[in-house]
Amino acid sequence: VQLQASGGGLVQPGGSLRLSCVASGNIFYIRDMGWYRQSPGKQRELVAVITDGGSPNYADSVKGRFTISRDNSKNTVYLQMSSLDPEDTAVYYCHAEIRLAVGAHASGFWGRGTQVTVSS
Repeated sequence: VQLQASGGGLVQPGGSLRLSCVASGNIFYIRDMGWYRQSPGKQRELVAVITDGGSPNYADSVKGRFTISRDNSKNTVYLQMSSLDPEDTAVYYCHAEIRLAVGAHASGFWGRGTQVTVSS
């Protein structure tokens, strides 16, 4: 199983970016999908997560600015980021809880990360 994230880059404060993450491989079912971020000297933190039913949850720091969504037919999760602030600068990682077979427990998988830099 692989998670491939894309969409990062350099953006000015107040700008927007959309991240995408596609899961591929021997996938039976995907449960929660989410985004985490890590900036230098800090621990990795949850940004947003969305259940297989489409219910989202957000870190307080991004509520009202970021929107997480998913397309189950494409095994893809998105993160629309708006009103970006330099404090949002970090490597963003996607994560998914994936069942590999009928009756199997879900295992967690990570993508390799995509850099988001917010700077003027």
